[in-house]
Amino acid sequence: FGTGIFGTGIFGTRVFRARILRRSVLRRSVFAGCVLRICVLLGAIRRRVFGPSVSATIVVTTGSEKKKAQQSEKRQKLGHFINVSRSRKPFKALPSGSGTLFHMSNSPASSDASYEPFLAMVHEGLATPVAIGDLLPEVPHLPTDAAEGTLGIQSVEGFEVLAEKTSPKAALFLLAASHGLTPAFPSAVIEETRKWIEAPEIDDPSLEDLRDLAFITIDGKTSRDLDQALHIERNEGGYRLRYALADAAHYIRPGTALFEEALKRGASYYMPGVMVPMLPKELSEGLVSLNPDVERRSMLFDMQLDGEGRCTKTRLARARIRSRAKLDWGGVQAYYDGERAGFSADIDAVLALLKEVGTIRMQMAEERGVIRYRRSEVSVSLDEDEPMGFVVHEDVRRAVERYNEQISLLCNVEGAKLLRAGANDEDVEPIYRVHPPPTEEKLQRLEQMLDALARAHSLTPDIWKWTRKDDRSLGDYLDALPEEGFQGRLARAVHRQAVMANVRSSFATEAGKHHGVGAEVYARFSAPMREIVGIFLHLEAWEAVTGEGSRSEELRQAVVTKANASKRLQSQISDSSNRLVLDRLFASNEGGSFVGTVMGMSRGKIYVMLDAPSVDVKVYLRHQQRHGRVRIEDDGASAWVKDRLLCRLGDEVQVKVEGRDEEHDRWVLTIGT
Repeated sequence: FGTGIFGTGIFGTRVFRARILRRSVLRRSVFAGCVLRICVLLGAIRRRVFGPSVSATIVVTTGSEKKKAQQSEKRQKLGHFINVSRSRKPFKALPSGSGTLFHMSNSPASSDASYEPFLAMVHEGLATPVAIGDLLPEVPHLPTDAAEGTLGIQSVEGFEVLAEKTSPKAALFLLAASHGLTPAFPSAVIEETRKWIEAPEIDDPSLEDLRDLAFITIDGKTSRDLDQALHIERNEGGYRLRYALADAAHYIRPGTALFEEALKRGASYYMPGVMVPMLPKELSEGLVSLNPDVERRSMLFDMQLDGEGRCTKTRLARARIRSRAKLDWGGVQAYYDGERAGFSADIDAVLALLKEVGTIRMQMAEERGVIRYRRSEVSVSLDEDEPMGFVVHEDVRRAVERYNEQISLLCNVEGAKLLRAGANDEDVEPIYRVHPPPTEEKLQRLEQMLDALARAHSLTPDIWKWTRKDDRSLGDYLDALPEEGFQGRLARAVHRQAVMANVRSSFATEAGKHHGVGAEVYARFSAPMREIVGIFLHLEAWEAVTGEGSRSEELRQAVVTKANASKRLQSQISDSSNRLVLDRLFASNEGGSFVGTVMGMSRGKIYVMLDAPSVDVKVYLRHQQRHGRVRIEDDGASAWVKDRLLCRLGDEVQVKVEGRDEEHDRWVLTIGT
């Protein structure tokens, strides 16, 4: 082979000619070399005639002339072209489910210099299908009617630019792709979506017409997939509560491409600033979402509550509603606190009753022994202007969120009761959310830890110790702990340990108690656009009402399996997203230190929640060992280095960023000694 190509080579040496190769082998090698020479020559001719191996060039335009000067620096960074290379190694297709992620360049087609690529996606449904490893087909220039101040239209004929490759957003899309998730949908799903949008059946005469009622939605300020709308009015019996849920089950039916894709995904998945939806956004943020000032289909829970907040009657119906307003948590809480004026007379009336009913239901939950843990809500958002690219937000849950939560929980409990009552019907197949109480072993360990904690900190036993034999419940004990100063830090750590004593909830076909909400039976009806189990439950509940339907135990088991797997996957994605945040945080603060609270200890780690940003980190004892052998004592309440106390549960500590452990792909963190 070498002889044929180069005229000489290892096959041409005297040793190989004399001792190894036979004449027939030499003849074959010369022939192969000649063929290869011809291929090389043809490749050269192709390059001369057709140009370099770039399969698409897409022009990125900018907005108005007024914005061009302001964006010149960014345009220089992005470049004027986005190219797909057939030959350069970085530009291979990445597996991502129904779509294909490509690394794209920001270099002009004529440039041979190295360059940073973009991350882009090709949707299914192109004239030439794109599979993993395929070449991107030719794509025409992008249109130039970009919105003012934006960098061009970012999608054309199934081609979509997602992010700059080195940006945090690109890292999150690639993280999703590594789990087989993609924002792209198969062409069959897109076609079914298009047909529903053309004929949405909102004017179905069988729907109850409730458009005159002042339904409202309350959600996050940036939320677009609005699952729930509520209306409350006072009546002679107490309260009439109407809770409308997006009627996703009408559009997502078994046997369709939409249902199969939703089952494949299992849920919508959330990362900082990035969401991979279970349903196409044309549905989840459009036709199915209970958006304001438009008519929508809904699955309605019509519940009668007595004056003490107990639900005495529940009726399920399909209704046509028109939400009056999309409110957000902060705005409603400001209204409750007197920091802003009201919205309108009918909306203010609904909000007043929401607060009234929510407060009553919260008191009922406490009487059932439901524990309200002291913890803040931590969220991470994208901010390309920040050095880290991420911003960590910490918010204590607002009262309005707890009021609304009580309404959602009530709906899920009543729906589960309806399914359990219809379970004798062979065609009704319930799926429950089951949450067993903590095991005796875990509660015993919690008692031992609290006793050791009180001794380690020399705390008052009457306040800080708790056992199952006490007259007060665990919830009452936790509520009575201090909230400020050093003891406030310690109380947060105790609440964390109480949370860790719980066992995980899961979806199951057999009814069981839900310890976390204090319910005999519970089901997840309230998120039909974000969970496949919600769609399935709506279908089953409607079958229980109408008596029409068919049984498919195989489908039910598939939904249960996927629903449980989706919760685990979301947890993995959240952990990986947090790692991205920590990587950027620590990379820019190597050698620095952060203040935090010791939240827990285990055999190999100390868990610390930083004060700012409010994120959890792990200090591995093997890294701390450089300062001396570390041991955990007092049932997990204290850590020692030799004979010297290192830290106790609830202590304020300094966490130092020592460097990077490349072998184990983690940061080396130590607690100041």
